[in-house]
Amino acid sequence: MTTNPTPALHRYTALDPVRQTIGDVYAQVRADLLDHPNYRLDVFLERLDRHAAEPGWAAVIAYEETGEPIGYAYGNTVGPGDRWWKRMTIPAPGRYTARNAVAVKEIGAVPAWRGVGLARRMHDALLDGRPEAHATLMVNPAAGDGKVMRLYEGWGYEEIGTVQPSPESPWLVCMARPISSAT
Repeated sequence: MTTNPTPALHRYTALDPVRQTIGDVYAQVRADLLDHPNYRLDVFLERLDRHAAEPGWAAVIAYEETGEPIGYAYGNTVGPGDRWWKRMTIPAPGRYTARNAVAVKEIGAVPAWRGVGLARRMHDALLDGRPEAHATLMVNPAAGDGKVMRLYEGWGYEEIGTVQPSPESPWLVCMARPISSAT
């Protein structure tokens, strides 16, 4: 990690100014997975473009003191009938699907900035001021030998079902929580 213990967080609601930055950071975050069909950079950028075109899209990018980007989080609004919910193996609880929710689609920190609370800071900044009552995300239960899922549980998320977003994707656990407990 560098000398700056508190990276600057910047929020964006348009993709064009930050698409390249998010792609560059993603390539560092997922460097060990880029040969997997679901994690290839071009596939990620296609997903990013699709997500950014959806309602309520926003991103938070973390920058070192030098201006170097070191992490990102982004999400968008999903409504009650969104395919986010329809792809689940069992219906999600109505308290999460009856109204709009914010789907946290990606959180990533470069390796030197993992384990220092940066992901949580970006997550909380992404949810700050959102009008939705709940947040939801999908996680690979094998990520970090289960550490990533346990991290999200520590942030107040609960498992609400499983989903395979695409044939190339691993099976993921869908999790949700109220936004009010983001602090």
